[in-house]
Parts: sequence; structure tokens; C-alpha cells
Amino acid sequence: MNPWINATVLENRKWTNNLFSLILNASISPFKAGQFTKLALYDEQQEKKIQRAYSFVNAPSDKKIEIYIVRVKNGKLSNLLYKLNSGDTILIKENASGFFILDEIPPCKKLWMFATGTAIGPYCSILEEHKNTEKYENIILVHAVRKKNELTYLSLLKKIHKKYNGKLKIQTITSREKDNNSLFGRIPFLLKNNILEKKIGLKIDAENSHVMLCGNPEMVKDTCLYLQKSRFMKKNLRRQKGQITMENYW
Repeated sequence: MNPWINATVLENRKWTNNLFSLILNASISPFKAGQFTKLALYDEQQEKKIQRAYSFVNAPSDKKIEIYIVRVKNGKLSNLLYKLNSGDTILIKENASGFFILDEIPPCKKLWMFATGTAIGPYCSILEEHKNTEKYENIILVHAVRKKNELTYLSLLKKIHKKYNGKLKIQTITSREKDNNSLFGRIPFLLKNNILEKKIGLKIDAENSHVMLCGNPEMVKDTCLYLQKSRFMKKNLRRQKGQITMENYW
């Protein structure tokens, strides 16, 4: 049983015309960093709830709930959420879901975290919480977006970076405009051509690495196939441990 409860909008932080973060207050159950919840609004015309899954951006220890959302052109829910104001009420699931958490990932020397777009959210939660990270020698966060102005959480990540005393490396990627501080292209291309690993100074290998993939299903699929064929890595399953953990973000 996972009931819907009310959540109050504390702030609707609009980063761009299509990217925004909802800051909410709700009496949800404790969750683990990397998990997701569901938000919903009631459609009076159709007499039913419009709902969608979203990951927590905030650490579990932070009582303010933060959700990072992309406004889909014809999306029924995202456009309604974009219009919410402080004081408005929406529905949220009381209990979180999902296994995209560090408890499910075996110890290794190098933990690679790949995200596209708003899928940076669960990594923000994981890294800010800072639990279970001692079992990795290096953590490499790779965030790919289309344009530089979509790197909305980079300032937060730079603050988090200081907590890790050199263990955490952050690399941004843009695919539709060049930026002096980011690599240019798609994640699979940058891996196949050894551009990403050369920039980071670390290699992805089945013996010492684990790769987390979260975001665009095409990126997740293409990167997973490349890692399986070229790096001899296997999917990480609950019944059989591997080196690739995946979560599609829509």
C-alpha cells in the first residue's frame, strides 16, 4: 500500500523555459538517495489523476523535497507543474521506490555516474547524502546536456565536490553547442573514441569499475551495449552482480 498524500509547493524555481525545480513540503516516509517518487494532479475533465515518476534531488536528510523536471512540449503533467505557485497543493506518494541506490552496487575502485538532462537528480541526492561512498576510491560524475545553460545544478555539484577531498571528479558534456569547460558530443561517441577517459585520466574496465547509467533511454541503451561489447561488462542484477546499473528516465 502506497497512499497519495498532499504536498505544498514552497517554491517553483524556473531555470529556463523548459527546466524547473519544485521545492515541496510533505510528510513522506524516509527514502534512500537515488530513489524516486510520483507526483500527481487531478484532471477534473477526465476525472482521474495525471501522474508521473520523478527522482528526488535532495538528500534524504534534507526535509525539503526537491524535484527536477523538464517541461515536455505536449506533456499533460509537466506543463501543469510548471504553472504551480508557492502555496499550491499537489499529490505525492508517501513511500519512495526504486533500486538505483548505492546499496545495490558492489564495492569497486572506480564508480562512474553517467547522466543526461534532468537525470542528474538522483546523483545529486546520492552525492549530497555522502553515505556508502567510502567503498569507492574514485567517483566520476558525467553530466551530458544539450546546451550550457542546462547545467543548472553545476554550482551545487561544485559545492558537493569539496566534501570529497579529491575522490569526486565532475565532467560536463554539451551536444548542441561548444563550451570551453565541457566536452562536445554524445556519451557513446566520447567513450568509443577514448575522449572522455583521456580527459578524466581514468579508464573504465570490468575488473575495477562500475558504471551507473541514468537518463535518455537511447543513451542508456547505446552506452550499455558499448560497455558490454568493448569492455566486457555485464548488467548488474539483484540475482547476479555485474558492472552496469541502469535506469531509464522516462
